[in-house]
Amino acid sequence: MTVIDPAADAGEEPSGSATAGSGEEGKPKSNPVVRFLRVLGPGLVTGAADDDPSGVATYSQAGATFGNGLLWTVPLSLPLMMAVQEICDRMALATGDSLGALIRRKFRRGVGASIGVLIVALIAANCLNLAADLNAIGQGMQLLHAGSAWIWSIVAGIAILVTVMLGSFELIGRIFKWLCLVLLVYLGVLFATHVNWGSVAAGLAGFQFQLSPAYLGLAVGVLGTTVSPYMFFWQSAQRVEEMREEKRGGDDAPALDERPAREAHRRLRNGRIDVFTGMAFSVLIMFAIIASSAATLGAHHKTVSSAAEAAKALEPIAGDFASILFALGFIGSGMLAVPVLAAAGAAGLSALLNKNWGLDKNPRRAPLFYVLLGIGMIGGTILAVVSTDPIGLLVLSAIVNGIAAGPFLIIMMLISRDRTIMGRHRNGKLAATLGWATTVLMCVAGAYGIWYTVAGG
Repeated sequence: MTVIDPAADAGEEPSGSATAGSGEEGKPKSNPVVRFLRVLGPGLVTGAADDDPSGVATYSQAGATFGNGLLWTVPLSLPLMMAVQEICDRMALATGDSLGALIRRKFRRGVGASIGVLIVALIAANCLNLAADLNAIGQGMQLLHAGSAWIWSIVAGIAILVTVMLGSFELIGRIFKWLCLVLLVYLGVLFATHVNWGSVAAGLAGFQFQLSPAYLGLAVGVLGTTVSPYMFFWQSAQRVEEMREEKRGGDDAPALDERPAREAHRRLRNGRIDVFTGMAFSVLIMFAIIASSAATLGAHHKTVSSAAEAAKALEPIAGDFASILFALGFIGSGMLAVPVLAAAGAAGLSALLNKNWGLDKNPRRAPLFYVLLGIGMIGGTILAVVSTDPIGLLVLSAIVNGIAAGPFLIIMMLISRDRTIMGRHRNGKLAATLGWATTVLMCVAGAYGIWYTVAGG
């Protein structure tokens, strides 16, 4: 969500500045690391938000239950996540519109109404998910001996809501980017444990694959956690908000074809760098959690059903340091994921209804967006405090997300191939192949997940 103007995102100074014309002889070029960090934004935040406490709990359960047996989902997930999120990002860049607005442009009113029902269901699922994440934040603070879990769940919910309602777009963007770094603690957990790297390699290659219903059911959970519908809406919405902040005047996000050719090429390239970096970061954390859980909880046959349980169970096995790092990781990821979950669905439904939306607008200019966001945050905070079954919340939200992932991917693929909407930036052969492969896989996984849940798995 960083603010990047056309010159800065290429590592150049804005025209008219004292150091403009970085290509001129004698003028210093900006540091390549600085240029890279400037490019990172929506893709990095989306990838990091994917590793929220519910994801941490799912990955921990995978490692604890089947050791390294589900690590093959890591190399499988990476290209699928990259393809899907790159398509979302390119749609926003090419059109200047979010996914919700593009749905309104693509589909007739009757179909759009049906999709609106799906988005409402997604908002409800996100509310359940953020409730479980707030509950996990509270439990994490309790594990750090900072006080009662329910108090910290309320404090976190109020703090996030106030920041989102009153904080500036630039401030929120900076908070999000810094919170991403918290997830690096899971790499510390990985290296604080004794990992059998031979077994890890076998798991990555799929040599420990099983055909049991429980194994396949958890594999569906892992895939559903990595490819979630709210990520589609958030990626496009945050990119549009970033584009609105460019110093061009007006409220509209400038589409690629409204830019000079070199600048449009730069924006498209930098968007891909951002997305691919964010997805690689997300999958790296996923790998670290599964492998470290397999080396500790799995090796000692300890089962877990939440991120807090995983952190607590690590203590006698890997020591206080590993358990503290684990707790800090899901506290930070929860603080990042909660506003993303609340804002993604609110932005999608508001745009579908052709209403103002966005964290870059104040509540007076985007009342429906902030009402939906507030309902999600307040409802989630109440559920986090009163619920006695946080895992039940996660399971229910996962079912809804699993059902919705396939249809939303179909919708996204139909939009991204539309020449009228996307012009020359519509899907190429590689994007189309990977995108439709992901769609088929998630539809099959969702169907199996429904059957497995109904069958009592």
